[in-house]
Amino acid sequence: MSVHVVRLGSPRRLREGLRIGTVRRPPRGIPKDRFASDGWYDVWLPLLAPSAAVVRLAKSAASKDWARFMRRYRSEMGSPEAGHVLDLLAALSHRVDFSVGCYCEDENRCHRSVLRELLLERGARVT
Repeated sequence: MSVHVVRLGSPRRLREGLRIGTVRRPPRGIPKDRFASDGWYDVWLPLLAPSAAVVRLAKSAASKDWARFMRRYRSEMGSPEAGHVLDLLAALSHRVDFSVGCYCEDENRCHRSVLRELLLERGARVT
């Protein structure tokens, strides 16, 4: 059992489980009833997405500014609400397969790289 960190919209992998979208907005131009069947996500959890201001920072961040984005996102994930959800996901990763993801092509320039770290720090089994 584990949590998989994925790119939303990509083909599902074997034993990936329930796909959780940790994005600020749903995919554009896709009818809601096709989100799961088209590989986007089964459940939307925007609480784990960066705020709009932090997303803007990430989109304009040069390499040296990427650390600033990561600090700001980590700060947002330090809220009690986000912490409870991260703890829940870490615990669930020991019992069931599921995945979390975002639309970004490159995980190294995406909040999901930080989300992966946050889950690992809470003891999650991450694939």
